[in-house]
Amino acid sequence: MNRYENLRSDGDLDIDQYEKRAVAAIKEHVGVGSVLLALSGGVDSAVCAALLAKAVPGRLHCIFVDHGFMRKNEGDEVEAAFKDRDLHLTRVDAADRFLARIAGVTDPEQKRKIIGEEFIRVFEEESRKLSGIEYLAQGTIYPDVVESGVGDSAVIKSHHNVGGLPEDMGFKELVEPLYSLYKGEVRDLGWHLGLPAAITERQPFPGPGLAVRCLGEVTKEKLDILREADAIFREVIDSGDTRPDQYFAILAGGRTVGIKGDSRAYGYTVALRAVKTADFVTAGYAPLPHSLLSQAAERITGEIPAVNRVVYDITSKPPGTIEWE
Repeated sequence: MNRYENLRSDGDLDIDQYEKRAVAAIKEHVGVGSVLLALSGGVDSAVCAALLAKAVPGRLHCIFVDHGFMRKNEGDEVEAAFKDRDLHLTRVDAADRFLARIAGVTDPEQKRKIIGEEFIRVFEEESRKLSGIEYLAQGTIYPDVVESGVGDSAVIKSHHNVGGLPEDMGFKELVEPLYSLYKGEVRDLGWHLGLPAAITERQPFPGPGLAVRCLGEVTKEKLDILREADAIFREVIDSGDTRPDQYFAILAGGRTVGIKGDSRAYGYTVALRAVKTADFVTAGYAPLPHSLLSQAAERITGEIPAVNRVVYDITSKPPGTIEWE
């Protein structure tokens, strides 16, 4: 049993009371120890950091692992957003290391497991450079637990912060103060803790990043293509009046025949995904205007030579998941 899973009370969640219970639980758990946190810049890790900073000020060390699977310019944005906060922040450039670990791997579960384990290895190595780091904190939330098949639940997809922890992880225990919360509740808690909207409203992003939005084998070339396509799609959405709860691009596994200029082209297919959801446990596809989808497709195929086809995913969750891998 996770010591943080019963922090919420029955019925509607009282954010103020949850914060007080979470801070008290962290203090009791950690005592005078220090904590290491993976700070990705996403909502979950940022809210976790805010809670930990309040509970154990001066004893929180945040490590941002740039695994090379981030969205366009995201690494620099994360560093800039947190550099002036009351945190000890270290950025680790590990892109080549992670790409080498998953070279040739096509199975999504293998990708997640390998990347999850590599995360822990990087944390262990960085923690050895610090003194007195006993606890590893994670921004694990309830949908992560459910989808990873904890207890009697079936495995839908493993999350690196649930199923990828090696037994010899090198830390005393895990600290997971968001363990019983849904995504919307985490956002509310972040707002309550005074985090800026740029963080609390940030879209969910999987721990393995673009590695699980790039179907099949992951290469630097494919990641660069996907980064550009994803950035274009998000720009188009942000410029319109329709705002889904989550939206991103996927690089499909195979190539298709197309036309570039007057010549035959054999290029990649980009799939666009946008959903509406209240809790991210279930979701429906967002009925985006055709004019917006057409704009996205024209820009992606026009600005990225390697892409010659764009499709839109209209699958709900269930039967599909929000992510493709």
